Amino acid sequence: MTPLPFTGLIVMPIVLPALTAAVLVLAFRYRLDLQRIVSVGAAALLLAVAIALYASARDGDVQPYALGNWPAPFGITLVLDRLSATMVLLTALVGLAVTLYAITGWDRRGRHFHPLLQFQLMGLSGAFLTGDVFNLFVFFEVMLIASYALMLHGGGARRLKAGLTYVAINLIGSTLFLFAVGVIYAVTGTLNMADLAAKVATVAPADEALLRTGALLLLLVFALKAALVPLHWWLPGAYAAAPGPVAAMFMLMTKVGAYAILRVYTLVFGVDAGAVANVASPWVVPAALLTLALGAAGVLASRSLTALACFSVVWSMGSLLTAFGLFDFGGIAAGLYYLLHSTLAGAALFLLVDLVAGVRDGAADRIVPTPALPQGALFAGLFFVAGIAVAGLPPLSGFVGKLLLLDATGSAPGAAVIWTVVLATSLAVILGFARAGSTLFWKTAPGPAVPARPGRAAMLPTVVCIAVLGATALLAAFAGPVTAELDATARQLLDTAAYRRAVAPVQSAAMPSGGTP
Repeated sequence: MTPLPFTGLIVMPIVLPALTAAVLVLAFRYRLDLQRIVSVGAAALLLAVAIALYASARDGDVQPYALGNWPAPFGITLVLDRLSATMVLLTALVGLAVTLYAITGWDRRGRHFHPLLQFQLMGLSGAFLTGDVFNLFVFFEVMLIASYALMLHGGGARRLKAGLTYVAINLIGSTLFLFAVGVIYAVTGTLNMADLAAKVATVAPADEALLRTGALLLLLVFALKAALVPLHWWLPGAYAAAPGPVAAMFMLMTKVGAYAILRVYTLVFGVDAGAVANVASPWVVPAALLTLALGAAGVLASRSLTALACFSVVWSMGSLLTAFGLFDFGGIAAGLYYLLHSTLAGAALFLLVDLVAGVRDGAADRIVPTPALPQGALFAGLFFVAGIAVAGLPPLSGFVGKLLLLDATGSAPGAAVIWTVVLATSLAVILGFARAGSTLFWKTAPGPAVPARPGRAAMLPTVVCIAVLGATALLAAFAGPVTAELDATARQLLDTAAYRRAVAPVQSAAMPSGGTP
């Protein structure tokens, strides 16, 4: 085992952004230059912490951490394993990229951008690390409250309207989350995931229907966060209204929903859950296939680059949850690779859309011809690479992820339908990106060329976008080692007994007779 420098490092992805946000608000509220320095430094430090946590988790041991030394199920328990470490590392990478992108001017368009971004990182990290369903709700709320304000960053009627819709739908989701948590707690007497995993199988027959209701309500909430059809409709409007770097950060928001489905419905309501075993299995794959179809149709019909990016997110979530919905080793391993790819490719696409819209003056992000653009060849090349990555063409990671998905579903029930939908929608997405790219970069409207905007600061967003796109190339170049790591992650996730054994000593300290088997 790779030991942590101190056990409290597990809580640092939550504490570090929280303290940074407080310092930014209290000490540097009126000093944007100092906010930028502190924010970039904190994001870089979070990445270093995430790397250390992943190195510690690679040995395969599940490491619980009881905050305040209060044992579960009474206290707050964080749990570090390969999956949570992977998600925290991905969060830190995207967070650093967005921070660097924003410091060249986006953070001037509204107040408190950097504190809000830090709170967003805190909520995301907490959601991935928590070992308790109620605290998953708490971190959901931290994440969502920060996202509300980030989405409105810069103001405007369009953002305000989309923000109100976003707030309303997520308030409904939060209410359903509380109902689900209440029902599950009423039946089992616990919300600690390891404790739940032991108790759901022993629920009295009279309570099985109630427990199933709570489990399905919880699935509804997670599906809403993951933008699964028919609960997807909020995403295109919300992400389209958000500033470019904020939308890139939001790529992790939908992944929280997918992560929660994967974690809860393998550990708590998986194969060992008795009467409620595999309660999510009949629902996830059919909804994911519908999400694939609707997302691809949206990409084809998009009239703006932002809409194109938003519907490509919907489509990618369909692909991701088609893999996760199998709830077996092959599907989970393929889905984890696709999760990494889709997060990075989607973030890069939103950053690129923001860059292109910023130099097209009145045309903004509309898919219409304009006079020649400054650095048009560079933007055309980046859009070409982003389109290849998102659509799943070789040689980038999207192609590898698509092959893994097809291989994982080859022996699944309804494999012919899954393959047909995946391949047909992939073709539709390719056509959508080809149409947009040819209109923007091959056709030109009469008029003087758009003047260039010189300045070294303007180079940093382009460099960040290139770096994030480059990460998808690295995922493909090192597909062998990466898939080996993710295979180990999938195996550990499915070994729910090991998870319960790791957390059991913490539980046993409080309830000697209530330990898990």
